[in-house]
Amino acid sequence: MFKTNNVTSRLFERQICTPAPGTSIHRARRFYENIVPSYTIYDVECPDHSFRKFTDDGLYFVSFSRNHQDLVVYRPTWLTFSYKEEDCDTHDLPLKARKFESFFTQLYSVTLASSGELICKDFFLYMESNQFGLFATSTAQIHDAPPTGGAIQGVPSVEKITFHLLRLEDGATLDERVFHNDYVNLAHSIGAFLYDDLLAIVSLRYQRIHILQIRDSGDLVDVRAIGEFCREDDELFLNSNSQRVQCLKKKFYFHFQDYIDLIIWKVQFLDRHHLLIKFGSVDGGVSRNADSHPSFFAVYNMETTEIVAFYQNSADELYFLFELFSDHFHVSSKSSLHMNFMSSHSNNIHALEQLRCTKNKATNFSQFVKKMMVSLPFSCQSQSPSPYFDQSLFRFDEKLISAIDRHRQSTDHPIKFISRRQPNILKFKMKPGPEAGSTDGRTKKICSFLFHPILPLALSVQQTLFLQASVVNIHFRR
Repeated sequence: MFKTNNVTSRLFERQICTPAPGTSIHRARRFYENIVPSYTIYDVECPDHSFRKFTDDGLYFVSFSRNHQDLVVYRPTWLTFSYKEEDCDTHDLPLKARKFESFFTQLYSVTLASSGELICKDFFLYMESNQFGLFATSTAQIHDAPPTGGAIQGVPSVEKITFHLLRLEDGATLDERVFHNDYVNLAHSIGAFLYDDLLAIVSLRYQRIHILQIRDSGDLVDVRAIGEFCREDDELFLNSNSQRVQCLKKKFYFHFQDYIDLIIWKVQFLDRHHLLIKFGSVDGGVSRNADSHPSFFAVYNMETTEIVAFYQNSADELYFLFELFSDHFHVSSKSSLHMNFMSSHSNNIHALEQLRCTKNKATNFSQFVKKMMVSLPFSCQSQSPSPYFDQSLFRFDEKLISAIDRHRQSTDHPIKFISRRQPNILKFKMKPGPEAGSTDGRTKKICSFLFHPILPLALSVQQTLFLQASVVNIHFRR
């Protein structure tokens, strides 16, 4: 722990003192208390793109064209400018320095969508070890499609869904995987999960979990499909033992009548061999609000094809595992240094206190558990690893801003980041939208925040629901 808040003293102390074993990175992150994005350029002149996110290593900034046809990738850079006069800190930034291009250099623009497809702007997964990016394009949904070929009744159909694997360094397409007349939930990358080099894609329409491996060469290779059959010889066994299978089916349906209508909703890797699979009704699987639908969780071993554990979404045991070992549900890579320091209630005392305060206020513990289990399985790469969301360093209003990658209702008031160690000290604040505030208070506005994982740099993007031009602000340390 540093003895002073002065950054110069901290640098000197770091030079002469050796941190305790295993604490060097935590100690280094305390410098972010001194280095904050305290300056804002309002309503920046920038390309009319849909900005997605920074990659978790901070090397790329991903965006899409407004017509959802093109991928546009930038390299984040740091602002540089010069003055002829002395004491440049007292002057406003020159006009040239207040532009988007002062912070981002375009690397390339490539067309991904074709044949009536559009880019899903919410879908993007990053393979940090190879700097590969996974994107998705699709045609329009058909909501009343007949359930042909073993499809599930009530699940929409999409004529074509294409997953594109690109090398982000130069935008080269390495491989593609196409699903025809299928349905994968692409919103917020819900229908796919990346763990190291393993990729799981959930077909809701045909109830299959496709496991693929991403090779270093950039090839997408089929590993297995989990669904109607789990082993390679399952179909042969069922056909050759039909009488025995019919007897098992009768016994199964007699004892598990409540479970026969469940479908796979969502999946995530727990490690290279185990999946956490969420089951529920058809209505809940395709609904935007699945909170009110009952659901179940299974821990599935892909190697042995066994269900290791099975829980209802109100199970106390599952909740206590979630409370104690939350980080195990967030894992998406063993090698990603940037993702290992995100605050959760299993690694941060302040986050745990917030959770327990919410739990103590709950009038019905069973309903509280169900509410907490809505987030499981976690969407892959859905949180920002920015140190400014480290709850051991800063305190902020999570109703207005958090590490979770979601739009939030915008406010005309600045969002304050308070020092955690000095509760009365404001470290910095961020205000989305125009500097003078909104002129029309009746218009509902939403805002997203895109933080660089390492630099004191962030974008706030405020937009209305009526497709008006977005207001983009750049927040950085001057």
